[in-house]
Amino acid sequence: MSKPNRFSFYVIVAILSLAAGFAYKSREMGITVSLSSADRKAGADKFFDATLSALDGTPQALSQWRGKIVIANFWATWCLPCRDEIPELIDTYTAYHQKDLVILGIAIDDTDKVAAFSKEFNINYPVLVGEFDAFSLAEAMGNLQGALPFTVTIDRSGMIVDTHLGRIKKKQIEEIIKPMLQ
Repeated sequence: MSKPNRFSFYVIVAILSLAAGFAYKSREMGITVSLSSADRKAGADKFFDATLSALDGTPQALSQWRGKIVIANFWATWCLPCRDEIPELIDTYTAYHQKDLVILGIAIDDTDKVAAFSKEFNINYPVLVGEFDAFSLAEAMGNLQGALPFTVTIDRSGMIVDTHLGRIKKKQIEEIIKPMLQ
């Protein structure tokens, strides 16, 4: 390989390595989306105005969880970071559901696949199916990228207090909710 070709090869490898590293870190760390106060309120209002289906097809008004600390986790069975975070969401729900915290898994997927997945993973929190319509709800709550997973925390007063694009960990959720549990 000639010197100019070798140099080009190394530059391309370096660029690809940086891009891969950035993608990995973004997936692991997640991205917090900043919203104005008006957008936080409007997104939460749209959330509580929505109705999605439970796994058995029963319509569930999201307003039934108003007044609680709500962690809305938008996910899909085909999303690997989503699959990675579900055991930690299960642990979080187990630890805090007695303290007025609800985790809602909002699946953007087919109901049959979500039901089978939920059973396999023993998901212990409410799972709702929004299919692709849930993307518009996630967008109203700050997910302008349309990526998954996307997690939104709403306080008892009905205001979005945190949005997280990418895999979220129990420790990150605890840092958000602990001040609200006091």
